Amino acid sequence: MNRLNKEAHAIEEINGVRCAIAEKDASPERAEFLKKVLEHNGYKVQSAPMPPPKAAVPKPDAETPVQTSSPAAPEKLIIGVTDVLFHPMLAIYERRLKTPEGDVMTTEYWNQEPGKEGWYWKR
Repeated sequence: MNRLNKEAHAIEEINGVRCAIAEKDASPERAEFLKKVLEHNGYKVQSAPMPPPKAAVPKPDAETPVQTSSPAAPEKLIIGVTDVLFHPMLAIYERRLKTPEGDVMTTEYWNQEPGKEGWYWKR
């Protein structure tokens, strides 16, 4: 699964701070991984829970009962950095990001794809 931001340089406000978005809809484990990697590379990271999706309010029918509570969805987070010029895809392909071990970060490392570490031409 390619998790690199496909949007054209998304900037949003997280916790009252304008941030370049690194990833949306991330699990808490994924958010912790990205926070560790981005802070290792000198970025200030902001994260917050994703706002609930705006659902269209259906007109109440006599046939359909009104549902008062929705099932609990797993918590998803939005992760961004305070450097608004940051774009994760450009940072990776321009080889600006390093792993905590000091290696150049690959897309496989960013996407947390086990077994695909290293450069594709060396496999």
